Amino acid sequence: MNIKTLFFGITTDFVGASEIQIDVAENTSIKAFKSVLKKAYSQLEKINSYAIAVNEEYATDDLILKNGDVVAVIPPVSGG
Repeated sequence: MNIKTLFFGITTDFVGASEIQIDVAENTSIKAFKSVLKKAYSQLEKINSYAIAVNEEYATDDLILKNGDVVAVIPPVSGG
């Protein structure tokens, strides 16, 4: 399955792009997708946590991806 993946904030620097296509097996969960990301982009290990949104809605680790989904990787933010 082809998953359009968007990166924001520091994750863009870690990956070297703001958008990439990632090919994953059918029935891939968000938890498994995170593992694929960390294996391909080890720099992502530098942040403790990040949110995942699928098709503009925050997703839990047990959500199963579908072909054509758009996944956003959102790092923690701080401000003041």
